[in-house]
Amino acid sequence: MVKIGRVNHLKVVNLLDFGAFLDGGMLDDILLPKRFMPEECQVGDELEVFVYLDSDEVPIATTLRPKAQVGDFACLKVSDANRIGAFLDWNMPKELLVPFSEQKERMTAGEFYVVYIYQEQQSYRIVASSKISKFFSTEPHGYSNSQAVPIMICDRTDIGYTVIVDNKYLAVLFDQDIDRPIRMGMKFDGFIKRVRPDQKLDVCLKKPGFDKQEMTGLGAVILERLRVEKGFLPFNDRTDPDTVKREFSVSKRVFKMAIGGLYKEHLISIDEDGIRLISQGRH
Repeated sequence: MVKIGRVNHLKVVNLLDFGAFLDGGMLDDILLPKRFMPEECQVGDELEVFVYLDSDEVPIATTLRPKAQVGDFACLKVSDANRIGAFLDWNMPKELLVPFSEQKERMTAGEFYVVYIYQEQQSYRIVASSKISKFFSTEPHGYSNSQAVPIMICDRTDIGYTVIVDNKYLAVLFDQDIDRPIRMGMKFDGFIKRVRPDQKLDVCLKKPGFDKQEMTGLGAVILERLRVEKGFLPFNDRTDPDTVKREFSVSKRVFKMAIGGLYKEHLISIDEDGIRLISQGRH
């Protein structure tokens, strides 16, 4: 079934001078204008396209990719604000409308806002809302402390930032857990710092316990050497005790405990030929 406002995989059923028609199922055939057609497009090809509604609210396809889709929270720039509402740039030929009734505060051209994109039930048109609180999931989340989760920075508060977890839940990122410049709309691979008794969430940008392991003791020495040596050291729990003593000035037992701790923190892998640094997420 074709999903309006989402990326779909649709089959080419007809070719004309002005474009290709794609099998839209219950929506009938959907036009992919010629300017978006791949070279040597043929009937029977399956194309990955984004389906949206044109100015007449008719489904149309494009190979352009939007900055966000229906069902997504996103931080988008207002390109225009007029008597109809605010219009957001989401990399589509038709800009995304935020009706006045869906604006938390009056939107201003040139500013960025976190919004939720959805399809109206009655008109079926694709719109956005900056009144995002009503779109967060009310279902139990099932997260646990230290669990890795994708997060998006949402809004500044007196104690830090509110963030959106997994495109579903609201959480808090405290100032004390921020170690880099951040701004609204930025996305990170974060971690659940704490699940509160009321099931609300606190998050952090580094795995809990990481700072302590990295900054103190032998674990810090090993991590620093791994970084200097491009992520690999030819030592592991099978390394000769004399080699360990020479390289790290500790006993084999202490060395094994240190790399074991780093392994449990998912900071390194222990392989047959040595230890390797594990990336801590993209930025």
